[in-house]
Parts: sequence; C-alpha cells; structure tokens
Amino acid sequence: MRIDIITVLPELLESPLSHSILKRAQTKGILEVNVVNLRTFSPFKSKQVDDYQYGGGAGMVMMCEPLSLCIEQLKSERTYDEVIYMTPDGNTLNQKMSNSLSLKNNLMIICGHYKGIDERIRQLYVTQEISIGDYVLSGGELGAAVLVDTVGRLIPGVLSDETSALTDSFQDNLLAPPVFTRPEEFKGLKVPEILLSGHDKNIADWRYNKALERTKTRRPDLLEE
Repeated sequence: MRIDIITVLPELLESPLSHSILKRAQTKGILEVNVVNLRTFSPFKSKQVDDYQYGGGAGMVMMCEPLSLCIEQLKSERTYDEVIYMTPDGNTLNQKMSNSLSLKNNLMIICGHYKGIDERIRQLYVTQEISIGDYVLSGGELGAAVLVDTVGRLIPGVLSDETSALTDSFQDNLLAPPVFTRPEEFKGLKVPEILLSGHDKNIADWRYNKALERTKTRRPDLLEE
C-alpha cells in the first residue's frame, strides 16, 4: 500500500511515521508513506498557500491553486482508491472504516489547516472525509497520523502475529477483554484461573464473555449496531 499525505507542516508527521509498527512496515516494503510539502506547489514567490476568506471573518483558508497543482501531480503518477480529507465535519473514524481502507492500494490524505481548505477542492477531488473525533485540532496532521496507524497495522504482514488485530477492540463490535501477564499474583490480585488452565476453548469462551460484559457496561451502543 502507498499513502501520500499532503501537508503544510511535514515536520509534524516525522515522529509518528518513523517508529514502532509503522517503521517496520515501511522497512519491510509493505507500506510506503510519502509526505508531500504543499508549499512546494505554491505558484507564488512567497510560497503562500492560504488567504483571507470571502465574506470576512477570522481565520485563513487554504487556497485552491497549490492544492490543485499538488493533487493533479500526484494523480498523474498513479490511480488513487480514495482521496481523503481530514476534517472535523467528516465521518467519524471507526474500525469498520479502517478495515475497508486497509484493502486499498493507494490512498491520498489531505491535511487541513487554518480554517480548512477551499470548498471547491472538496467538491472536485475529495472522495471521503474523515474525522477522528468531535473536537478541533490545529491541523489535520495528527489526525492523518492516527488514520495511517490504524489502517497500516491491518495490512497483512505488518504485525508479527496477524491474529492480534482480529482480537482488538471494535472488531466484531466488541471491546477487548481484560488481559494479564506475569507475575501470576500482584499486590494480592491473581490472574483468573481459567487463563492458567491451558484449555483453549474454555479460555476463548471466557474472553468472549468478558468482552461482551465490558461492552455492555462501557459501550452498549456498539451492541445496538
């Protein structure tokens, strides 16, 4: 999979993309993430990418020209399955969405900044708009990093044990069950005996029941879906 991220602040993406699972995925050649500095596509000597909004009001808007030049250049090099815009008014990211995007080959992500991007760019190019929650960030870079992480880890071969992703929270609309590791007893609290039994079916049933119990208590809305 290849993911191209358009941003005015590429430095914000350096650390999230250069460590842990995402680093290993890129080293293996399973995932390619390309960060594109939008300012290099500005037709202005000052490398300006934003301007005042029509109608007045506080905040700057990312201009059409740099974004269009950048998007057209990228699209001339490959076909994109989705052109994604990170925005607070997009569809809220969930596991089902991540699962679907992980099956794609090429994704383009546009990181908004200031008051966002000119609406005409959304109408002309964007195929999917995504939010990571009901709050506002300074820009779309951190949201893009979250999206790349949640999608990238689902690509076959990225995780050392691919079954791990299948038991994560929100797969099958359930939260993950409690997990334990050594020691068997810590400050008077013991690991449930069932997990020490070695009986795979009983352990699987226990984990399912605990996942169901936790979901009913903490996120009953997931069961309604």
